[in-house]
Amino acid sequence: MPAYLDNAATTPMRPEAVEAMLPYLTERFGNPSGSHAVSREARKALDDARDTVAQCLGARPAEVVFTGGGTEADNLAILGAAAVRPGPTVCTAIEHHAVLHACDALGDNRLVPVDEAGVVDLDALADRLDPSVSVVSVMLANNEVGTIQPLAEVVRLVGELAPEARLHTDAVQAFQWLDLASLGAGADLVAVSAHKFGGPKGVGALVVRRDVKVQPIIHGGGQEHDRRSGTHNVAGIVAMAAAMRATVDERDTTVSRVSALRDRLADGLLAAVPGSLETGGRGSKIAGNCHLSFEGVESEELLVLLDAVGVYASAGSACASGAVDPSHVLAAMGMSRARALGSLRLSLGTGTTDADVDLALAAIPAAVERLRAG
Repeated sequence: MPAYLDNAATTPMRPEAVEAMLPYLTERFGNPSGSHAVSREARKALDDARDTVAQCLGARPAEVVFTGGGTEADNLAILGAAAVRPGPTVCTAIEHHAVLHACDALGDNRLVPVDEAGVVDLDALADRLDPSVSVVSVMLANNEVGTIQPLAEVVRLVGELAPEARLHTDAVQAFQWLDLASLGAGADLVAVSAHKFGGPKGVGALVVRRDVKVQPIIHGGGQEHDRRSGTHNVAGIVAMAAAMRATVDERDTTVSRVSALRDRLADGLLAAVPGSLETGGRGSKIAGNCHLSFEGVESEELLVLLDAVGVYASAGSACASGAVDPSHVLAAMGMSRARALGSLRLSLGTGTTDADVDLALAAIPAAVERLRAG
């Protein structure tokens, strides 16, 4: 059996999510904006899902805005909040491009550096905050290296130095592993995406705290209290709520089991592959993240060999305009170009097994050795 180790990219749907979704793809097809019985049935499902999502995120139901995914949720948070109160934006240098590009589009973005583990420099953050700042965005967990940010300290600094700014956190990678009901409590805006925790693609949510205003970026029929127009994806939303509930119910057990698998994988590769280096500290990253770099190889070539033997992972670099460039996250962490181009992200999930780890421990050292031998 193949070893799927790319859960940070997307996860397989949970059975609970599939079961919840199917009726709303078939006989329960109503538009929840209507008034007849079929629509009312869909409206009730939507309301019930909103209650579940709110509870799982530590929010009020009225604070939950359903979106088409994490990218839209990030964009709505940043562009929508900045439209209400214009001013400079502040974000870390390792944010997802959904945040970085949204901030850049506003024209006055102040980047905050991180240390070699990917943790935000709080002194540098303080230097970039002032009363003119409109939006501050600090992700809760990084999508490449898994680093968890000290959000409570960020909340404190923003409250002291930019009290009128809205604080947004991209929690897309965090929800699977962290209790957002407590860790995300200080943020004004919290974004999640269903397909990162066993829900379907194309649906997400943004928590918009009470008294926080955002201008819509999608205009139309005024759904979601005029914060996000468009006919609701009822099937996707219901499935997301089911996946959320299952994730929360199993989180403690999952984190404990997956952490042990991740540690065995990382320790095994570090021992088996000379010139290998682990990125960041395990004590400050989410349980499912195993990020390594291998001296003397390029990750794109490594991924081809791994794919051929059924180990599915991803690289810490991205192809742009035909040229392979180091990841902006790894560059911000001070990693050399050569190291960054030899990086590998192995992301574990709820379905990861000992057999998956065994296959990776056999395949990766062999592939690295083959590439080094030329």
